[in-house]
Amino acid sequence: MILFLDSNALIYLIEGDAVLVAQVQQTIKYHIALHSEIVIAVSSLALLECRVHPLRNNDSPLLERYDEFFSRDGLLIVDLSRNVVDIATRIRSDYGLKTPDALQAACCLSLQTEHIFLTEDNAFNKVDKLHVGKVINS
Repeated sequence: MILFLDSNALIYLIEGDAVLVAQVQQTIKYHIALHSEIVIAVSSLALLECRVHPLRNNDSPLLERYDEFFSRDGLLIVDLSRNVVDIATRIRSDYGLKTPDALQAACCLSLQTEHIFLTEDNAFNKVDKLHVGKVINS
């Protein structure tokens, strides 16, 4: 089982206020409790999206928090391979998602395993094979 974190879920986890951070943490713990063999995954696009703001603003402490998260043992980072781009192209064509969102969904779907795609963006609900999860109490 994969718990795939969209960029907005990561931003809430790392940059959110105390309530939002707790809600994302609670959601992750909930899924871990349900699926003891769960693997947390993100896309390499999320690495880019999450690090731009702190780099642009010279916010070294925030950048370090992101870098620490992306360096965690056991975190699966899905690269933007040709297969991912092909899946994203189909998603963009079929569902009209923006390119970054299509790439996020494609990274998750490319793993071809049972998954939960954690996001607060309702646009992902259009993608038939994507099992979208929301942050608890959001």
